[in-house]
Amino acid sequence: MLKRPFQLGSLQLPSNIFCAPLAGCSDLPFRRMTTAYQPGLVYCEMVKMDALVRHDPHTYRLLDYEALMHPIGAQLCGSKPHLAGKSAKILEELGFDVIDLNCGCPVDKVTKDGSGSGLLKNLGLIGEILSNIIAAVKIPVTIKIRAGWDEQSLVGPEIVRIAEQAGAKALAIHGRTREQGYKGKAHWEWIRQCKQAAKNILVIGNGDLFDAESVERMFLETGCDAALLARGTFGAPWLVEDVYKHLSGEPLTPRSAFDYRDALLKHLDYVNLYHAPRKAAMDLRRIGCWYLKKGQGTRRLRESLNKSKTLGEIRNLILDYPWHETDFMTPDLVPEEAEC
Repeated sequence: MLKRPFQLGSLQLPSNIFCAPLAGCSDLPFRRMTTAYQPGLVYCEMVKMDALVRHDPHTYRLLDYEALMHPIGAQLCGSKPHLAGKSAKILEELGFDVIDLNCGCPVDKVTKDGSGSGLLKNLGLIGEILSNIIAAVKIPVTIKIRAGWDEQSLVGPEIVRIAEQAGAKALAIHGRTREQGYKGKAHWEWIRQCKQAAKNILVIGNGDLFDAESVERMFLETGCDAALLARGTFGAPWLVEDVYKHLSGEPLTPRSAFDYRDALLKHLDYVNLYHAPRKAAMDLRRIGCWYLKKGQGTRRLRESLNKSKTLGEIRNLILDYPWHETDFMTPDLVPEEAEC
C-alpha cells in the first residue's frame, strides 16, 4: 500500500499518496495548506491547451507554484492534438515535474468541445493527444479519466491499453462515470478492472477518499499503485498525514476545534496574500464551509460567513466564535456538495 519512495517513470516521488488537480479549488493558497503535509505529488488546477499556447495571463496564474511544492504536476485540458505538444513543452519549461492529461472533467463547458470527459467518447483521439505530449517532453506523462461517459460505455481498461501504448507512466481513474458527476458512490471495482488490465502502467485510484481508512480500503479492494486524494482534503489539509500514519500503523493526531480554527485562519492569511480583496472574501465563504461542515453547532457561523463581505469581517467572526463549545467528532448534517 504505502510506498516511500515511489517511482513514476524516471521520477522518484516521496510517496504514492497524491493530491489531485481541483478546478476552482487547488490554487496556490490551497496547495500551501496541503503541501505542508508532504504529499508524494501535488497538481495545480487544470489549464486549457488553447489558453496556454496563446499566453493567457489568467491561465498562467493558475500555474503559480513555489519551490517547496516540488514534486508538482500540471494538468492539460483540450481536444486538439496539434496543440498538445506545444502546450506540454511550455509546462516542462515552467519547471513542472509531471504532466497529466485531463479526460475526466464532467462539466458541460469543458465537455462541449470534446475535452475533459468528452474524450471518453473518442478513444483514438486520447491516444493521439497522449502521443503528441509524450513526444514533446522528457518528464513523465500521466492521464486522469473517469470510468466512462455512462454505465453503458465503460472504457477504463481500453484506455489503459491506449495509454500504455502511447507511453504514459500512470493512469488515474475516478470510479464514477461522467453521467454520475459527483453523485452516488464511486465504484472501486472499475479501478480494479483497470489495474487488472495494466501491464506496465501504474494505476492510481480516486473517488470517495475522505479519510485514512477509506484509502486503505481502496488499496486492498483494487490493488491500485497509488491514491489520489481530492475532495477529502477540503477542510482537512492534514489528510495526507493521516493516511501516512494510518498505513504505517501509527495513531492519528487528534484534531480539536481549535486545530480547525487555526487551519482556517492560516488558509485565510494565504488567500489574503494571494488574491484581490473581493475575490479573497468570496473564496473564504466557500473555504470556511469546508472547515466548518465537520463541526456540530457551526451552522450559524457558516451562515454568517456566507453573508460577510470583507476579510476583516470574516476574521472577526472566526475569532469571536466559541470554539470551546464546538464538537468536531459529531458534525452537523451538511450535504457533501453543499454550498454554504
